[in-house]
Amino acid sequence: MTSRLRHHDGTPFRDLNHNGTMEPYEDPRLPVDERVEDLLARMTLDEKAGQMCHGRMAAGDNGFMPSGADLIADRHITHFAMVQVPSADAMATWNNHVQDLAAATRLGIPVTLSSDPRHGFTANPMTAHTDGGFSPGPEPIGLAATDDPALVEEFAGAIARELRAVGIRVALHPMADLATEPRWARISGTFGEDADRAARMLSAYIRGMQGDTLGPDSVACMTKHFPGHGPQAGGEDSHFAYGKYQAFPGDNLEYHLKPWEAAFAAGTAQVMPCYSIPAGSGLPEVAANFNREVITGLLRGRYGFDGVVCTDFNSLSGMEIPGIVQLPPRNWGVEHLSLADQVLLQLDAGVDQLGGETRPDWIVEAVRSGAVDEARIDTSVRRILRDKFRLGLFDDPYVDVDAARALVGAPETRRLGRHAQQRSLVQLTERAQVLAELPSQPALYVENVVPEVAARYGRPVARPEEADLAVLRLTAPYEAREGFLEQHFHAGSLEFPAAELSRLQALCETVPTVLDVHLDRPAVLTGLDTAAALLVGSFGADDDLVLDLALGRSVARGSLPFDLPSSMQAIENSREDVPFDTAEPLFRCGHRATD
Repeated sequence: MTSRLRHHDGTPFRDLNHNGTMEPYEDPRLPVDERVEDLLARMTLDEKAGQMCHGRMAAGDNGFMPSGADLIADRHITHFAMVQVPSADAMATWNNHVQDLAAATRLGIPVTLSSDPRHGFTANPMTAHTDGGFSPGPEPIGLAATDDPALVEEFAGAIARELRAVGIRVALHPMADLATEPRWARISGTFGEDADRAARMLSAYIRGMQGDTLGPDSVACMTKHFPGHGPQAGGEDSHFAYGKYQAFPGDNLEYHLKPWEAAFAAGTAQVMPCYSIPAGSGLPEVAANFNREVITGLLRGRYGFDGVVCTDFNSLSGMEIPGIVQLPPRNWGVEHLSLADQVLLQLDAGVDQLGGETRPDWIVEAVRSGAVDEARIDTSVRRILRDKFRLGLFDDPYVDVDAARALVGAPETRRLGRHAQQRSLVQLTERAQVLAELPSQPALYVENVVPEVAARYGRPVARPEEADLAVLRLTAPYEAREGFLEQHFHAGSLEFPAAELSRLQALCETVPTVLDVHLDRPAVLTGLDTAAALLVGSFGADDDLVLDLALGRSVARGSLPFDLPSSMQAIENSREDVPFDTAEPLFRCGHRATD
């Protein structure tokens, strides 16, 4: 690893001129704004354009995709979202490798590595990851179920320490979107349906990640998806052309802006707009990534946000997963325009970085053609460099591999994550008396529970008829979709198929049954609430935590972060942008049963 020369007082610098002098932008004793302006003045247009691309990277070449490390020298790109992290020490080693590559370039601009969430239970190649050995808590919707800002801030701080230890310095989260449309596939990444609760959770999360101000101990938050991704027409997701539109039949855009106001007050460093076209909101009907009134008018103007704005990923070029699939661009509303015109539209809208893109030549050509003034490029690069300096990357971008190995997944952080998981569990119904009459080691029938875990709580049996108690862990219903990416997005009906509902009700009649439903979306549980001896909602929790609750060894203190509708008909009759709009819900937001 390249060593950094240091002053006698320990402050680091690189002797770029090999004559004992330090470039002003490398001097940590100077104000950040001075360092930014000094570096910006030295940069070529090609180097500036490279900063405006935020590509993807894997930790080493593999069968999934090339690492992309060559882009640092060849295209001056220094921002990458990590898609694959094999382990903490491998990630830390990889960070140090790419920082060496960056240090060898003309200006030595360090690399900023980012990531989608890695501290939950969701594995989706486009939205969240479970690799790397990080300490899992519940999904964000589960953090909302705790309704405990202090716990959320503490857990977010722990997340930040683990990410920072391996070199990840920008979080492509949290989501400020609201769960007002129950069918939407990304509700598990939100903080729920209630804008006030979501605002509390969002503020706490950002404080935990960034601290009071952005600095060397921070992980910068790229809060998403402005101006609010939740009210998707028909509940379809805008990763796909059939989900390109939002819907505002209740004229309720202002409600969806409430969490954003909390995010700005908490100091979120960066913002990501959404793919969707805000149809019916009063805003121009062009996807937010291309929408000047959304970015320059609403975000920059009304809210005065002067941080980095990075588009949602691959809105221009799509994405190839070699040998698997070619995903199309998400350029909704501007598909008819040439690629060059789409780039110009994004620059005119006010974006600073092209998410997922690795073609700085598009930006260079826009300037050299005379369509864009270089001063406009300087405005974005100035914001981008400012965050690199504030995060301390110019002073020392390297991490300690041994320390990363010891810190990531450490017992203390895992205990905190499990505490958050347990606090997020919601008891939906009162416990039936029969559960209090079980033997101390019941004959136990389980589904979707690790057998070794179940064996710690009773004598496992193969058939419900042989059991004293059944514990089933269920996934909220969804309709399976075709396609590599579509299969990772739970969409469509929220009702259990009739045959499955009948099976579950029959099982509940056979043996006292605890049903735990993973509520990545607001499932329709009508009929199960009266059949089960206990009905539980979870949002990412280990098996033993659910078994503790089932057997009365713990108490659930979480509360629902959204309404649970009573039927699909009620959902279909509701308005996508209006909270608590399904008729006669089975359980209300905030509900928790007590025995």
